[in-house]
Amino acid sequence: MVRLGIVGFGIMGERLLRAALTHEEVRPVALWDPSPAAATRLAEVAPGLPMLDSASAVIEACDALYIASPPSSHIPHAEAAFAAGRAVFLEKPLASDLADARRFVAGAESSGARAAVNYPMASSPAVAQLSAWRAEIGSPRTLSITADFAAWPRSWQMGAASWLSKRADGGFTREVLSHFLFLTRRQLGALTLLDRDATFPEGDGAETAVRATLMAGATPVALRGGVGTTTADEANEWRLACEAGSIRLRDWSFAEKREADGSFRPAPDAIPNAEMRPMVLRGQLSKLARLTKGERVDLATLREALEVQEVVEAILVG
Repeated sequence: MVRLGIVGFGIMGERLLRAALTHEEVRPVALWDPSPAAATRLAEVAPGLPMLDSASAVIEACDALYIASPPSSHIPHAEAAFAAGRAVFLEKPLASDLADARRFVAGAESSGARAAVNYPMASSPAVAQLSAWRAEIGSPRTLSITADFAAWPRSWQMGAASWLSKRADGGFTREVLSHFLFLTRRQLGALTLLDRDATFPEGDGAETAVRATLMAGATPVALRGGVGTTTADEANEWRLACEAGSIRLRDWSFAEKREADGSFRPAPDAIPNAEMRPMVLRGQLSKLARLTKGERVDLATLREALEVQEVVEAILVG
């Protein structure tokens, strides 16, 4: 069993912990979060699992460290874990500062550190279905990516609004569109940003709208996102048109293929994201266990996460 430590017990820390509690290859051993409310919640979710008094204590107790704290703390925690010989699983973005992220990735690669980034689409059954369909519909022609939100942060993220709502570290482009850019990179090739535009409110608030055109390998990509553009909490779509048909990923988990009448039909086993998410996180944890043991896995690499972050930050340039 790989001993898992967690730094940061917000939404993502809790989700991964719940997936790890019954996992066959991973055993949670310790957490750290400076918030008293996090300790109270941990006692409800996993009675008996210790909330230690520092990140360094968690690093000492674990084989693999999951870092789900705010972005500005990612690199210090990761580098401390590397120094102790631990494997690291990070949330995105890698850092608040792009230059720091580049330095961090170069150092981790040169040292051979065991590390990956939690882009769950690396273990998504819906993405696997898209990949299978691609073999049937020929070469890609165009890709469109859209993300719409009633408000930002989303209703279930208000506990982290202190940074998610701010221009420095938050916003839906970093938090949501980055996932679809990772998917695009995996499916179609290296990303090149051609032009972009971003709208911000007065003050230090996160973006309210973005638009960009890119190339992913040889495929043109049109990207758009906005706040106040839907009445739903959120709606998103990744749609790929190919020479013999079109496929899409809708609302995170619905893989759909276009029929002759123009409508999109979901895969027979498609399920809502709330049901798929625990399955995907368990798959991520299985891969993390193998990574910790020195095996090759297809989790998102630090380099892939850096490439996505570079595009995201270029879109958000004022």
